[in-house]
Amino acid sequence: MHTATGVSRVSLREFFPHSHIFGSPDIRVASCCDEARRCRPGDLYVAVTTADDDGHETVDEALRRGADAVLAERQLPIAAPVCVVPDSREAYGRLCQRLAGDPSGQMRTVGITGTNGKTTTAWLLDSIFRTAGVRNGLISSLAHSDGLDRTAACRTTPPAGELASWLGRMAEHDCGTAVVEVSSRALAERRTAGVEFDVAVLTNVRRDHLDYHGTIFNYRRIKSRLFEHLKPDGAAVVNADDAASKFVLRNLHRPVLTVGMHAPAELTATVVERHPCEQTFLLTAGDETAAVQTRMFGDHHVYNCLGAAAVGLLMGLDLTTVARGLEAVTMIPGRLEPVVAGQPFGVYIDAAHSPDALSVALRSLRQVTSGRVICVYGAAAHGDPSQRPLLGRVAERMAHLGVITSDRARGQEPLQIVHDILDGYDRPARAHVLPGRVEAIRWALSQARPGDAVLIAGKGGQPSQAVRSQPGADDRLVARQWLYEVGSHIDYEEEQPRVISFASRVPQAN
Repeated sequence: MHTATGVSRVSLREFFPHSHIFGSPDIRVASCCDEARRCRPGDLYVAVTTADDDGHETVDEALRRGADAVLAERQLPIAAPVCVVPDSREAYGRLCQRLAGDPSGQMRTVGITGTNGKTTTAWLLDSIFRTAGVRNGLISSLAHSDGLDRTAACRTTPPAGELASWLGRMAEHDCGTAVVEVSSRALAERRTAGVEFDVAVLTNVRRDHLDYHGTIFNYRRIKSRLFEHLKPDGAAVVNADDAASKFVLRNLHRPVLTVGMHAPAELTATVVERHPCEQTFLLTAGDETAAVQTRMFGDHHVYNCLGAAAVGLLMGLDLTTVARGLEAVTMIPGRLEPVVAGQPFGVYIDAAHSPDALSVALRSLRQVTSGRVICVYGAAAHGDPSQRPLLGRVAERMAHLGVITSDRARGQEPLQIVHDILDGYDRPARAHVLPGRVEAIRWALSQARPGDAVLIAGKGGQPSQAVRSQPGADDRLVARQWLYEVGSHIDYEEEQPRVISFASRVPQAN
């Protein structure tokens, strides 16, 4: 990513006082880049080492393209000046922010991390700030906004250079606040280096991404790294009901506002009414209480509301404004997003792709569904293979009918993924297997009766990946098309419930 300057040239000797510079008394930088093939004349090339490649091996290409100097983790046998630092990824992130004018210091900036709930919490907080009349910038897995324009996002947290560019534009557009969703991978790769937060939120820590982080201890430690980015007067928001909170609170020596529904906390919530299309809960801070009526349901949504509300209160907003901001959010794409076409049963699109997230979605639906819960789900090829049997276990125990299909197979043999999921079943014959995702969604909808709920899990609103050159499709569009073209012609009062056979043989993987 190429980062151009928003300030005057930066002296690397002054900015990295403990670095070692070879070939020049100092290196003064106006722009930097961490991809050799994208270097431009006058750039500082930053040699970053990742799991996939070593940027030190492409220094010659960067110099051929016009780079004036190199930032690296070791001395290099080149004629160009070299600045050697212990961690080039950390240095790159910090330098990007400095070249952008350190925008996080010009706004009240919020960082949100956690296994589940990051995106919803970020969107809720964006709504709270807008309700309060504050121009807000947003970095989330669904969209990025610089306070004026909003564009679809392709990842949760962009690379360091791109992140600095977004934050810089937010500051230029006079955003009073900025909300940044921070993934564990972004923290591990130091993409947020140089970003300082007024408030850091940890929603929860569940078993996930262990294929990348190795152990739950490492994963939890990386998540806690967000608090290292707090400004001197910054504060943390922690979910007191989450098992990881004890670890976090024990090692966090900063002001903390705890939230919860069960454990003692400074900000609490109590659900008083719950229906398929809305729920009402009481938000209590000290001796003040506000009722919140939201179109989104489930305990997980209440926790997300608590996290967003806590930030609003720390920013000096009153509880009534916070409550109105929460109520203004009626739907978030791919987060138990309803698909309504006049059918007598619920259809929901959700991004749940891990065992914990799938469990949360199914539990929420069971709380408001009088009939059966039918679940269409799969496992992504690029995900942790050890999670696949756990997905099967969750679906078998919490859904009345599980339909296993492909989910971002990316060319991998879909049937192998299916068999991995079936390893988690006590009775595999009870699962219905349809590797074609469109076919699986249509079949599940055809089995629904009045009062049922169909959960289509895995991708949210993202189009499915091509499998063996077959184009992907948007789950919500597939569901809506079937509901209009087929479901609208079914007389659900006259038609008898269909008998589902579980005895069919599961296709064998090659």
